[in-house]
Amino acid sequence: MNSMRNLFLVGVALFLGLSIPEYFREYTSKAYHGPSHTKAGWFNDFLNTIFFSSPTVALIVGVFLDNTLDYKDSARDRGMPWWAKFRSFQGDSRNEEFYTLPFNLNRFFPPS
Repeated sequence: MNSMRNLFLVGVALFLGLSIPEYFREYTSKAYHGPSHTKAGWFNDFLNTIFFSSPTVALIVGVFLDNTLDYKDSARDRGMPWWAKFRSFQGDSRNEEFYTLPFNLNRFFPPS
């Protein structure tokens, strides 16, 4: 958490995760229906249910911001260089040890 990008991302996700559901609750308590108005009642219920949940809103905002914010070192902040060597089986010597099957079953199911 020593990156301003990560602090911003977590802060905005927490803030919107608390404020958006509160807005939906207050609107519903005053108007007796949710803020979404479409001709499909099931879709209104779907949107209202999603945006009533604080963890769901925080997750949606966090994932959206994490994948869309452009930052020169974002790949390093997200740990992508560390995972790059594990993407292929031959990328690291530890892959063979980690992905081997028990009881010498690699003879019958070779790794790709």
